[in-house]
Amino acid sequence: MEARHYSRDDAGIMHCNLCNHHCRIADTKTGICGVRRSLRGQLIAETYGRVSSEAVDPIEKKPLYHFLPGTLSYSLGGVGCNFSCSHCQNWHISHASFDSIRQKTLSPEEGVKRAIASGSSSISWTYNEPTIWFEYTQDMARLAHQQGLKTVYVTNGYMTEDALTDLAPDLDAWRVDIKAFTEEFYHKICRARLEPVLNTTIRAKELGLHVEVVHLMIPGLNDSPEETGKLVSWVIDNLGPDTPVHFTRFHPDFQMQEISATPVRTLERAFHLAKEKGLRYPYLGNVPGHEYEQTWCPHCNNLLIGRSGYSVGPIHLHHGACAHCGKETGIITKI
Repeated sequence: MEARHYSRDDAGIMHCNLCNHHCRIADTKTGICGVRRSLRGQLIAETYGRVSSEAVDPIEKKPLYHFLPGTLSYSLGGVGCNFSCSHCQNWHISHASFDSIRQKTLSPEEGVKRAIASGSSSISWTYNEPTIWFEYTQDMARLAHQQGLKTVYVTNGYMTEDALTDLAPDLDAWRVDIKAFTEEFYHKICRARLEPVLNTTIRAKELGLHVEVVHLMIPGLNDSPEETGKLVSWVIDNLGPDTPVHFTRFHPDFQMQEISATPVRTLERAFHLAKEKGLRYPYLGNVPGHEYEQTWCPHCNNLLIGRSGYSVGPIHLHHGACAHCGKETGIITKI
């Protein structure tokens, strides 16, 4: 499949304009992602229709707490990533090369059929970075919308604003990782930059996508109150105080096994700081059963959505409004 969002210069070098690395790719080589290859005058999307992971997940697993709560999402993953995070928990597929891992062929049409048959309300592209799967996800998303399904990107946010603008008519939710709020972390840990993630996420909001933020808190690297405060202030100022932010517990994995799991008190501190600054919907992640998984009405303080891990209930919402006080919550409850 020929890739989208690229150009070719007079020397025959491909200029990939899909993500903010803006790779320059010589013939037979790939970009940083490892799956977009220059070949005989074209840029090829090598993983089009190639799937490494397939599951039917609760939408809460993405995690999305304000988008179709209590529903299922047909979830697909591919191979590769445009980041090189040393703490990646899906490293076995994100750090794999195209030909080093078993994949199956799944057309966009068949993917939509499977989603419908599974009883899912949406399709999520997740597990590895969906941006580098752009052509496949865009084609499937268009078909999904025709069949009444919603669509979700679980993303690191490094897509260019132009590519996102192209994709947005076929995309409904942008669940983005803001991995830290310093350029130093992004450069050292992810081999990327923070600013493009922030800019593209603002663009996602402008384009009308439902946005939720995940911030994985790694002890000693991105968990200071000062950094948390800057992140929360940015979310409130640029995405709005109703934006859900998930402060998520780190567990040792991949190349960061020497760092201990995040203390729950660190996550609780972030939760309270966020509330003090005016964020209405902070949450804790990877702490099943914690009271801060619940959704409470910011107007009347009654329970809106009860949760324990991925189990949901009760839900006290009526067409997205609080069933107790009638005020709007911004939670999307219906297709």
